[in-house]
Amino acid sequence: MTRYTVDGSEGEYEPGSNALVLKNKLGITDPAEMQEAETELLLDLYTYVFGSVSPKQRLTVALIKEWHRKWLGNLFDWAGEERSVNMTKGGFLFAAAGQVPQLLEQFERESLAPLTPCYGMDRDAAAVAIAEVHVEFILIHPFREGNGRIARLVADVMASQAGLGQLDYTPWERETEGYFAAIHAGLDRDYGPMTEWVKRALAA
Repeated sequence: MTRYTVDGSEGEYEPGSNALVLKNKLGITDPAEMQEAETELLLDLYTYVFGSVSPKQRLTVALIKEWHRKWLGNLFDWAGEERSVNMTKGGFLFAAAGQVPQLLEQFERESLAPLTPCYGMDRDAAAVAIAEVHVEFILIHPFREGNGRIARLVADVMASQAGLGQLDYTPWERETEGYFAAIHAGLDRDYGPMTEWVKRALAA
């Protein structure tokens, strides 16, 4: 990822990591070790979230930030906080850091509030709701690290609240170009392509 502005520890890498591992509380320098730590902590987060969120609970930005903090708080000082660095992936520039607070307010008002919880929705309606929330969250990319995994957690919670269980993301991982094209379609508020990807993940 390319960063254009750097403020505080978000833009710093762990000394000795060859700029491959973000500065962290444990002094981890090996990318594989960091990946393993994040994965183990994510499993703990899933256990916590699915043991605490009720089927009829509305999701909020504050709640998502809490999840991010619980997940990565033992690794990074900025866990649960909005990023202060600009980020790109594959040449695509996510929302500018300065726009993130306003965009999150809009996201809660226009996506989370009307579309969650998915309790009582049928499969098609839930897929539409999950697709919009997923696309908008990814486009905002509110955190310095872990946006994709938090976005999947949100999707899994929404699907579970609809009684559909968690998604199988194998098709997304197998056909990443199509998945990213669906994300890009959301720039024009076209959530149809992502809805189809969600349906595939629900049926897998």
